Amino acid sequence: MSEKFKIAVIGGGPAGYVAAIKASMLGANVVLFERRELGGTCLNRGCVPTKSYLKTAEIIMHIREGKKRGIINDPAASVDLEKMIEHKNTVIKTLTGGVESLLRSHGVTVVRGEAVLESPNVVRCSDVGYNVEKVLLCGGSLPVCLPIPGSDLNDVITSDQIMELTKLPVRLCIIGGGVIGCEMAVAFAAFGSKVTIIEAANRLIPAMDEELSNLMFQSIKKQGITILTGRQATNIVQTELGIEVTVQEEQYYFDKILVSAGRKPDLSCLGDIKNNIIVDRGYVNVSDYMETSVSGIYAPGDINGISMLAHAAFKMGETSAENAVLGNLHKCDLNLVPSCIYTIPEAAAVGITEKEAVENYGRSEVITGRFPFNANGRALASGENTGMVKVIADAKYGELLGVHMFGYGVTELIAGAAALMDQQITVHEISKIIHPHPSYSEAFMEACADAIGMAVHLPKR
Repeated sequence: MSEKFKIAVIGGGPAGYVAAIKASMLGANVVLFERRELGGTCLNRGCVPTKSYLKTAEIIMHIREGKKRGIINDPAASVDLEKMIEHKNTVIKTLTGGVESLLRSHGVTVVRGEAVLESPNVVRCSDVGYNVEKVLLCGGSLPVCLPIPGSDLNDVITSDQIMELTKLPVRLCIIGGGVIGCEMAVAFAAFGSKVTIIEAANRLIPAMDEELSNLMFQSIKKQGITILTGRQATNIVQTELGIEVTVQEEQYYFDKILVSAGRKPDLSCLGDIKNNIIVDRGYVNVSDYMETSVSGIYAPGDINGISMLAHAAFKMGETSAENAVLGNLHKCDLNLVPSCIYTIPEAAAVGITEKEAVENYGRSEVITGRFPFNANGRALASGENTGMVKVIADAKYGELLGVHMFGYGVTELIAGAAALMDQQITVHEISKIIHPHPSYSEAFMEACADAIGMAVHLPKR
């Protein structure tokens, strides 16, 4: 056995590295195990690199639309994928290097290699056993592979692989119209690929409010992307015409297929005690304190499936660390986790959808307000006037139940809405808060005013 640690963290992604730092702040000696890169999927293959690609796509769109604003340029902009990968990797290296420096500054011992639980108090990595008091399982997640014949072909790729392509696919098929699928569709369409989305549900981003789904559909279709909703790919085969995908007995041909059907927990870190930890439908079961069925073992982040978002993982990681070091004192409240889609324009939401509100409270107990960006001065002046802000509130008191946004920069605006919801500020109070003019943020205030019939910048109902 090597040195004894109070806290062992398996996995250096958003839940893991934040938990390790927090535990160290609270006075524990901490060891963190990571088999790949610090920062996990988020920093290396997910959240951050995709935003680098989407920013490039946004710049291309602005160049092509420059003529409308009197800018004389060459609208035939194209991308150099190798240069784009180089830029993306520079961003990743900066952030992962920052995570490594943070861990070092807090005295966290980082061990590289595959780590598994040998017992509740022993972690084994590279044939070395580490004696520990508490363990945080932060194994993260893996891309879901669909059981479609032919899905193992070389040109069928996952979200982990698409940002390593050095040649732009002329015809790109994306199976899955959720967050990842929509973001990659927008990016590669801007780069010049002819993109088709196949989504089994009857609408894009099916987990979000239906009005946002409709706006996303209209926006993506306008960008020249083909959308097949309510349909499933049933067979994939390599032919002389390209990769043939069968969708309800119709054949379509592509150069690459991206499978973006979501992610599943990576349970490899459970090791020899996997039979002792309760796993439900592939997810590690945890309490409100993020503790598993085995005392002293916690499982924050994607591995528990409560909310597979990096910012939710941050919160779960911090809470797990506090409870592991100090005892189970803090429950992890994930009721107001913002969901963001970084398409162009963006979508963002926090709280419940209108459908959920009506189901929970009844139609007469729910009020809604909307404000379109085509009535917002800043949006019009910027040429970013697609979309709207929608609020859902309790009719009796005006308490916000949900906020749903589609438009430019709404992934930044949603944080303000989440903060106000957390403090239980009502639509009555928000409608009286002075917002800067002209600003996109005014649309949120106006939507709250509209919910109570007091929006000055909308026609009388």
